[in-house]
Amino acid sequence: MENNNKLDIATFANGCFWCTEAIFQQLNGVEKVTSGYSGGHVVNPTYEQVCDKNTGHAECLKIEYNPSETSFDELLEVFWATHDPTTLNRQGNDVGPQYRSVIFYHNEEQKEKAEKYKQQLDKSGAFDLPIVTAIEPFTNFYEAENYHHDYYKNHSSQSYCYFVIKPKMDKLKKVFGEKLKK
Repeated sequence: MENNNKLDIATFANGCFWCTEAIFQQLNGVEKVTSGYSGGHVVNPTYEQVCDKNTGHAECLKIEYNPSETSFDELLEVFWATHDPTTLNRQGNDVGPQYRSVIFYHNEEQKEKAEKYKQQLDKSGAFDLPIVTAIEPFTNFYEAENYHHDYYKNHSSQSYCYFVIKPKMDKLKKVFGEKLKK
């Protein structure tokens, strides 16, 4: 799996993709982050359809990364630390099944690592409540509309970005500073 010429893919859903895209774009070894929808039954859903809560999709990220520069384990570490995995269908004020916490694994190794990390976190008491993050096989990914891409980068002065995303970015820099792009 460790090949300098090949990018691996991780697909995570951990709340609003505007927030999570900004986080994963900062990590060393991450070549591309694409916001989209996964885990549902509607083909090529729109943002409005996903927000109507009838597609089964979660807002998620397709993360293309170089495994010689960062590992799936490191991505999992950031995933768990940058959202609340104990709230079902909710992240902060964002409520609905499209904001659920899910790791969509692409192979058995990703599945095993995600399950092991989840069990270790639950046993450690890192969170006051049990972790509700689902670990599901990857089945589909539909890219979000263009206006969702690079949302924080393009709209950082908007109040949502300032009050919701900026604190997450500040935490990322504080906790994972050594893993960030220079």
